Amino acid sequence: MNLLFVALAPVFLIIIYIYIKDKYEKESKRILAYTFGLGAVISIVITTLLYLFFDLFLPMLDNFSLWQQFVKAFFVVALIEEFSKYVIVRYYNQPKNYFNEPFDGIVYAVMVSMGFAAIENLFYVLEGGLEVALLRAITAIPAHATFGVLMGYFMGKAKFSNQKMKWNLIGLSSAILFHGLYDFFLFINFIPGIYIGAFISLILGIVLSKRAIKAHQEASFFKK
Repeated sequence: MNLLFVALAPVFLIIIYIYIKDKYEKESKRILAYTFGLGAVISIVITTLLYLFFDLFLPMLDNFSLWQQFVKAFFVVALIEEFSKYVIVRYYNQPKNYFNEPFDGIVYAVMVSMGFAAIENLFYVLEGGLEVALLRAITAIPAHATFGVLMGYFMGKAKFSNQKMKWNLIGLSSAILFHGLYDFFLFINFIPGIYIGAFISLILGIVLSKRAIKAHQEASFFKK
């Protein structure tokens, strides 16, 4: 089986799902492609630079330290990766006129997240093979999608609010929180069975994401 196809298929299935859920005013496929590309290139560049900075000034030396793994999960991995996605939505998509309803926050945040996830997944799958591809298709890729939906829900609110900074930062914080929880339970794998916490956080994120999607569908300015 072609590893490239297996690595990218779940990414594009999620993109199609979100595109279908954008019921009332579809976004331009060209702009969606640009946004995906920015997520694949710019967010990876930002993430790499920030990782290099943190490795230099905040090295994680003890893999069996709960505190260090907590810091790594929330304040290194989650913060860096979600901030790199947030910057693109905040400064490329949100100010534009085509961002014209709350649901667009979800659409663009997921596009950026899937761009990032596509590149990240290629690295993992090409190194780890089919087993890794199948596992990540039901874990890491949906996780990145839920982080994007949660961030985008609040960024959609921010666009049409007088408290733009507040809602944008809540969106960023929500993505960091769920990303951090997911990673933390995976990082502390020296505690037997603790990884189940990652699945619980993922399921909760999916439930909240479905509610967020429905809420912004109902709030669409284009709903007749």
